[in-house]
Amino acid sequence: MGGYLTTHVLDTARGCPAQGLKIELFAIAGDTRSLLKTLVTNDDGRTDEQILPADHFSTGTYELVFHAGAYLDAIGTPPEDPRFLDIIPIRFGMSEASHYHVPLLLSPFGYSTYRGS
Repeated sequence: MGGYLTTHVLDTARGCPAQGLKIELFAIAGDTRSLLKTLVTNDDGRTDEQILPADHFSTGTYELVFHAGAYLDAIGTPPEDPRFLDIIPIRFGMSEASHYHVPLLLSPFGYSTYRGS
């Protein structure tokens, strides 16, 4: 079985999945950052397809960029100027062909992530 990449975004302030949050996937090679894919979370806070499916998987360094500010604006979180959290980049490495799951737990003033299963 080849490797693949998934995510799940949960809005911990509201206690629900973060629906409609834009996510971008970049490949990182030295100082070069290449956009591979743009997706949006569904009503379960997941993407409708794997972010990086097995037939496109390659080991290396990647970055997921979560557009939290636009999501917080869309759900009516009181605005700040500028927002405390706007763009959340998470840079990580994939060293073997396995399932990589990079979830995001989000609130207007904090976030966390981990390698999930």
